[in-house]
Amino acid sequence: MDAERTAIAKACLDAAHDGSLSFPQIIGRLQAGGFEGYSVDYRRNSQTYYLPDGDNIALALPQSPAPVAAAFDGAAVEALVQWAQANGPDYSYVAFCERVKAAGCAGYLVSFLGRRVVYYGRTAETHVELFPR
Repeated sequence: MDAERTAIAKACLDAAHDGSLSFPQIIGRLQAGGFEGYSVDYRRNSQTYYLPDGDNIALALPQSPAPVAAAFDGAAVEALVQWAQANGPDYSYVAFCERVKAAGCAGYLVSFLGRRVVYYGRTAETHVELFPR
């Protein structure tokens, strides 16, 4: 991974956690940088960004004390996604991460090509969310 793309990925990760960019803005920057998607793994505490040629970079997530709940609650994950999409004054990505882990989400895969996010639990149960149009 070249230094410019690494910087883009790191800046987007930081912006998600400090709230300086919205999800659509982050997606736009990553796509402009040539990325085709990324994955978040709450159990490894990492986020991996992927290029079409298979090159990737894994970055550490900020530490979080909350564990991933054993049971996956798809309805709760869906409600949290709707909360995030509304982007109200009470929303933060950090709070979203804590709450979605409490709902049993072990991680998620964002596909720019597929225009979707697949949230998954420890038992591989999933909730699929299409990008808003």
